[in-house]
Amino acid sequence: MAFSIDELRNSPAFCEALRVYSVELQGEYDSNPRLARLLSSHQRWLLSQCAFALNLEHDPAVPGSGLTASRLRDMITSYNAASRNTVLNFLDQLLSYRFVRIAGDAGRRPRRFEATDVSYNAMVRWTLANLTLLDRLDGGSRAATMMANPELFRLIQPYTARRSFEHDGWREPPPRVAMFLWTEAGGLVMDELVRRIEAADPSADRYDIGRVDARAMAEHFMMSRTHLQRLLRRAVEAGGLQWQDEGKKTHLWFMADLLREYCSWQAIKFSIVDQAFEHACSRMLPVQRPAEPVVVAM
Repeated sequence: MAFSIDELRNSPAFCEALRVYSVELQGEYDSNPRLARLLSSHQRWLLSQCAFALNLEHDPAVPGSGLTASRLRDMITSYNAASRNTVLNFLDQLLSYRFVRIAGDAGRRPRRFEATDVSYNAMVRWTLANLTLLDRLDGGSRAATMMANPELFRLIQPYTARRSFEHDGWREPPPRVAMFLWTEAGGLVMDELVRRIEAADPSADRYDIGRVDARAMAEHFMMSRTHLQRLLRRAVEAGGLQWQDEGKKTHLWFMADLLREYCSWQAIKFSIVDQAFEHACSRMLPVQRPAEPVVVAM
């Protein structure tokens, strides 16, 4: 039985699992910063997941299926998640960075795009990381099961992408979470701040996340220092963060209510991922399920 949203958001272990997950995402960023930045804002996350889902859903027997500019545009604009031009610019960027390539005859219209190996492998790792978090909560073997049955991935990812995109609560994060997630590289900043929370004590009202070197963090995430400082200032004004030293502004508290909002929002996606896993397994019976869970290295 898949975890419900309420089960995840009410689980004390979920926040700690999210912290470990943030560490893994940092490692993914460090190994391929350019690709990781495609997921660094929520809009780019939505575009990436939907594009990849269309890519996996390509059926040679169905004309016009797969990832095309018009199909991605129609999918994204149906919920006003991005403009037509944003979608087209996003695909152009994927093509120029060689994260996708043109499938078949480049002169044929409509052009169909397909993921290159680097994109495909990164999405597999992302899916495994999500399944591993769920395994940490109940000692399950979801990640190991997908590794033993790689074909499950082709069912899990499109289900996750479409259900997440269609869920109003996931598509539109809470205002203080959205403050980070809708900005360029803001998702990377949020991951970094959550990673610094050493122990999510349910009784605490704030968490010491130590010294924040804006110059070094901005350089690491390839964003402007001014943009990062503005983002932190807005988060402080909204009550999500708090300076320990108001004069110097070097050390931060991460407020517990912001962490609860973030965990509640993430619970939506992870519940959907768990549903996707169960759905994929039911479609692929019999599935080889390893006897022991494994920890997947990112």
